[in-house]
Amino acid sequence: MKQLGIIGGLGPESTVDYYKSIIAAMRIEGSLATPEIFIYSVSLEEVLELVARQEWSRLVYLLSAKIKALHRAGADFAVISANTPHIVFEEVQAKSPIPLLSIVTATRDKAQQLGLRKLGLLGTKFTMQFNFFSPQFSDQGITVVVPPTEDQDYIHEKLMTEIELGIFTEETRKELMMIIERMIQSENIDGVILGCTELPLILNKNAFDIPFLNTTAIHVDSIVSYIKN
Repeated sequence: MKQLGIIGGLGPESTVDYYKSIIAAMRIEGSLATPEIFIYSVSLEEVLELVARQEWSRLVYLLSAKIKALHRAGADFAVISANTPHIVFEEVQAKSPIPLLSIVTATRDKAQQLGLRKLGLLGTKFTMQFNFFSPQFSDQGITVVVPPTEDQDYIHEKLMTEIELGIFTEETRKELMMIIERMIQSENIDGVILGCTELPLILNKNAFDIPFLNTTAIHVDSIVSYIKN
């Protein structure tokens, strides 16, 4: 069985979600067997500071070093359990000694499977501002749009001061839902990308008759499929 390496801690809550979801998906009834998983938990603060300063070469170096450490530990392939660091995914992949599974590619494939054509993207302000989802999606005829700047600021602030810390309030959930509803009205989106792996922890079901693409669950499905095949 292939051994998985995870760059985690980005943030800790979603890393736990990844681990539990992979174990649950791989569990065979009546068996105690579980996949071998190596987790390198890195500093979310350090990564976000590098992104905020757009120090891409240092971010690539940091992530590449962690992946090489996972490889030395025994990992056959690896993932980055967060959306924002995928800004430099291609550069990190080029330096990796083992295959990497992209959360963006997995989400694009899911959107194609569902026949979606225009998606709203929610995430950290870096994910929304750089919108690195767009190129891969547009290659397949899918448009990705982001909320207005004011809404981006609200989402980012709530992620950093509440959701990444494991704080989930009904008030924040309602406001996030209102942002999505406004995007449906103004942009005519037919789906939403929950482009931060913590967002599915507070937006945990579909609404407004459109699918909410849980990037964590989608990424986990691609990981499990890779392990089994």
